Amino acid sequence: MTLLSCSNIGISFGATELLKDITFTVAEGERWGIIGRNGAGKTSIFGVITGDIQPTVGAVARKPGLRHALLDQHRAFEGATTVWQAGAAAWREVIALEQRIADQAMALGEMGDQCTNEMLEKFGHDQERFADLGGYIYHARVDAVLQGLGFDAEESKTRLVSTLSGGERGRVGLAAQLIAPADLLMLDEPTNHLDLDTTTWLQEWLKECDETVLVVSHDRAFMDAVCTNILHIEAKTSEAYKGNYSQFVPQRAERRLTREREVEKQRAYVKKEEEYIRRNLAGVNSFQAKGKRKRLERLPRLAPPVGDPAAMSLEFKIAERGGDQVVSIDALCVEVPGRVLVKDFTATLRRNDFIALVGPNGAGKSTFISTMLGDLAPASGQARVGSSITPAWFRQDLADLPLKLSLSDAIQAQRPLWSRGNIQNHLGAFGFTGDEVFREIRTLSGGERARMALAIMTLTGANLLVLDEPTNHLDVENIEVLEDALDEFDGTVLLVSHDRAFLRQVATRVWWFNGTRLMDFDGPFDEWEADRARRA
Repeated sequence: MTLLSCSNIGISFGATELLKDITFTVAEGERWGIIGRNGAGKTSIFGVITGDIQPTVGAVARKPGLRHALLDQHRAFEGATTVWQAGAAAWREVIALEQRIADQAMALGEMGDQCTNEMLEKFGHDQERFADLGGYIYHARVDAVLQGLGFDAEESKTRLVSTLSGGERGRVGLAAQLIAPADLLMLDEPTNHLDLDTTTWLQEWLKECDETVLVVSHDRAFMDAVCTNILHIEAKTSEAYKGNYSQFVPQRAERRLTREREVEKQRAYVKKEEEYIRRNLAGVNSFQAKGKRKRLERLPRLAPPVGDPAAMSLEFKIAERGGDQVVSIDALCVEVPGRVLVKDFTATLRRNDFIALVGPNGAGKSTFISTMLGDLAPASGQARVGSSITPAWFRQDLADLPLKLSLSDAIQAQRPLWSRGNIQNHLGAFGFTGDEVFREIRTLSGGERARMALAIMTLTGANLLVLDEPTNHLDVENIEVLEDALDEFDGTVLLVSHDRAFLRQVATRVWWFNGTRLMDFDGPFDEWEADRARRA
C-alpha cells in the first residue's frame, strides 16, 4: 500500500530555486535513506511531506489519516518535567485517560451499590478507548526505548529534563519520536548523539518496528543496516534507488556511465548531422538538409552527468617525520570531580598507528585526549608526547576556531606570507569561494565550521592528528574525501568517531572503554567488532 507520493515537487524561495522535479513513492513498510550534500534540501523535503513547506510546483499525495512523527529540533519538551514524561509526550491523552480511569475505579469502589448504570457505562467506554489507543502497551514501549537509548527507565521517572546535556536532550527527543504512535517515522540525522551500542540498538528497533521510515543520514553503516531504498538529492533534483547504501553506490555509478555513453552517442549523431547540413544546405540535397536541421532543432539535448564540484580537496602534509614512539602512556589515571574515568592505562602510540578511541557517551574520551596531550593534569601516571611530534587537534565542539576572524584572515594568520590568491585557492579547496572568504567564522553553519577547521589543520604540518568526531557535520562525499586523505597521510592518527563505516576504513588499532579500564586491541576496527560480538 502506498503511504506517500511526491510528484514533480519544486521548491523556490523568491528567485532562488532549491529543488526541482522531486519524485518518489513510499510504500508501507519501506525504509528510505535520503542522502545528498549539506544544503541540498533534504530537510526541506521533510517540510513538504509534513505540510510545513508548500511546494512551488508539484503535488504531495498522502494516505488519508497518515500519522507522522518528526523530531522536534528545538527539543523544548513543553509540559514535561521528567525524562520519562518527555519521552512519553505523544501519549499525553492516553496518560490523562489512564488517570481518569483510575479515579473512576476508586470512586466506583467507594460508592459500591450506589453506582449508576451511566457511571458504569462511562467506565467501560473509557476502558475500551484506553485499549484502542494502545494504553496497555505504551508504558512498556516508553521503558524499552529509553533503556535502548542509554537511559535507566526507572531513574527517568524522577530525573529532571533540566539536568540533561545537549547530547542527552537529543537522545530524549529521538526517544519521544520513536515512542510516538505513527505510520511514518521521519528521522533527521538520528545517530548524531548516539554511541556505537545505541546506534546498533536503533538499527534493530527500526528493522523490527511496523512503521515506515524516512531517514536523512550521513552514516553509511547505519543506512546499510536499515534502508530498503535510497533517495539521492543532487543538482537540485532526485533519483530513487532500490536497496541500501552499498547497493546504491554501484547503481549510481552505472547510471552515470550509461548517461555519459548516451551523451557521447548523441554528440556524435549531432556532429554528423550538422556536417551533412553544412555540406548540403545549398546543394541538390537542400530539401533533406533542411529537414535534418528542423529535426535537430526539436531534438531534446541530453545533459552530461552532474559532478560534485563542491567536495573538499583535502591533503595532510607533515613537516617532519617524527619518532617511532609518538606518545608513551604509563599507568595513567584520569579523573573528574567525584568520578574516575580511566584507571592505570599503559600503552604506546606508535608511528603510523591509526587508533580508534571508542566508548559510550560520557565515558571520558575527550577528557582522556586533553590529558594525553597535556591540557589537563592526570590524577596519577603520565603521558609523554615525543619531542619531535607536532600534534593537531580537531575538537568535537570546534571551540578553538577564531570566531571573530574572517575565513581569509584565519588562513592569513597561519600563512602570513601568502598572497590573497594563495588564500583564496586554499579556501576554494574546502568549498569556500568568491566573497564567502570574507565572512566571519562565527556566521558559518556546523558543516562549514568543520570544513574550516580542517582547512586550518592542513596548514599545521602535524605528524599526529587527533580527530574528535570529525564526521559529525560532514556529508557522505566529504567523509569519503577525509577517508582518502587519511589513507595518504604518513603520520599517526587518534580518532574518536561513532561512524562505523569510517572507522572500518581507517582504524588499524582500537582503544576501547570497559568501565574505567581502557583496553588496547591491536587490530583493525572490523576485527575488534567481530571479537566483541563473539564475547557478547
